[in-house]
Amino acid sequence: MGLRETKKQQTRTAIADAALPLFLEHGFDQVTVAEVARHAGVSTNTVFNYFPAKEDLFFDRQAEVEGHLATLVRNRAPSACPVETIRDDLLTALRHDDPALGLHSDAPRFWQVIHDSAALRAREREISERAEAELATALAERPPNISTGPNQDDHPMLTLLAGAIAGTHRAALRELQQRILSGEPPTDARDSVATAAAQAFNLLCPGLHADADQTSQELPLPQ
Repeated sequence: MGLRETKKQQTRTAIADAALPLFLEHGFDQVTVAEVARHAGVSTNTVFNYFPAKEDLFFDRQAEVEGHLATLVRNRAPSACPVETIRDDLLTALRHDDPALGLHSDAPRFWQVIHDSAALRAREREISERAEAELATALAERPPNISTGPNQDDHPMLTLLAGAIAGTHRAALRELQQRILSGEPPTDARDSVATAAAQAFNLLCPGLHADADQTSQELPLPQ
């Protein structure tokens, strides 16, 4: 990365870092872009140059989130099941208390700000829909070992499969959020969700495996 790009990234990070504490303290709808610009030491136009919409300030890692599941599927080993790949990534993140899952002290307030803002809830749905669409594209590029007919890449099965995988992943994260927001200790919530997520993903796996013998066996959990 060149010096110009490095400076642009630093400016973007500084703006996002200035915005989040304001949103957490006052709520998303109560904070203006002008206030964010003032706290970041830049002009309002500069903020919009980096973040076209106010919601982009809150979800500043949106592109990374949208592409995460698709990236896992594209980068999986040639013989790996996409469901197992995504399952194992989620369980590893839970096991290591990955802050990206919300396993940190500021997470409940972050989630509450989203809950209190119709604009953020709408943007969160859009992010989920785009993540699912990107996953469907990745599955078409690197299909699982299934028999879907001669035009496998265009088969609606892959779109439906993306919905099932992304929906299970999204439901696991939502369950984690709800448990923590209700006051359950994060470690207890993490362990309960990890067990349930493993079971749910394992229910999706058997139909994808061409080996009939494997469909009758319980798939192993990652160690």
